[in-house]
Amino acid sequence: MARYTTRIELHDADGEDYDQLHAEMKKEGFSRLIKADADGTWYHLPWAEYNRETDLELDAVLASAESAAGRTGCKYEALVTKSAGRRWSGLRPVKK
Repeated sequence: MARYTTRIELHDADGEDYDQLHAEMKKEGFSRLIKADADGTWYHLPWAEYNRETDLELDAVLASAESAAGRTGCKYEALVTKSAGRRWSGLRPVKK
């Protein structure tokens, strides 16, 4: 299964638009959380970044993200990266 990091930026958007984006991305199988391989700790991703682990190919993941972003009614920019390994710093751990 491949891991993807996706960034969506909505143009001329407010908080409600991003709330809708988060809900639409969730419907498409994206999460705003990421799990550390080393110890299993979950972390919050930066604003409007999403994680997805799937058997889909890169183009299909982008199409899925575009579908979700398009349902907000806002113009948007989308970037999807297929991971060959991820490391991070400063992300907030999810409180239990």
